Amino acid sequence: MGDGIQWLVGATSSSGWMLDVHFARGIDVDELALRLGATLGPRAEPMTDAEVACLDIDAYPDRGPGSAVVRVGEDTGWAFAITYGPYFDRLAEVSRDGVEAVHYHYNSEHPPTTVMYARDGRTVCGFGLCEESHRYGHEPDLLLPDLVAAGILNPDGEIYRHPDIDDYNDRKRLGLADFEEISAWAAAKGRPLPDTHLRLIPAGLRKEYERSTNGA
Repeated sequence: MGDGIQWLVGATSSSGWMLDVHFARGIDVDELALRLGATLGPRAEPMTDAEVACLDIDAYPDRGPGSAVVRVGEDTGWAFAITYGPYFDRLAEVSRDGVEAVHYHYNSEHPPTTVMYARDGRTVCGFGLCEESHRYGHEPDLLLPDLVAAGILNPDGEIYRHPDIDDYNDRKRLGLADFEEISAWAAAKGRPLPDTHLRLIPAGLRKEYERSTNGA
């Protein structure tokens, strides 16, 4: 069983200081690239991260998207893009017309790493990893039950379950616990599937998943 997007913890781009990943459900990879500012035309051949770094990309927003690179792919119904350049505030555009979108933004010089979820052109909710007590968006507490079930927060949404934890990478991985992973496990085991609209994992299903995957 994979770990969803928890592998992003500790991952960086070739620059070593910033990583932006966009996920979208409801559009394909070509449309995602267009919404991020790409132009229609022939695609470049696949590149390694090091090869992208050699392009000498100008990542200043006032220079425009033409100075940036987007690498796209698709997995389990989600289109995704790793972006190199001025794509820091494209969540509303990516999520318009009923599309679901997630933006993962890591910047070593300006923590925390943030995770924002948007739908239909508006930011629904989001938080900084290891700062989950401060939540944003039109429905800031939408994922609070999941954060509680994952052992990050107490039900009040403000107090951390384990305030003295010193392994922040483990805490960040909990914050990225994957809805798709648990949904896929539930489908394979014939369990009732969690609601795909609210994207909330029932506490009982999460506990059953954890017992199964931990070998209990």
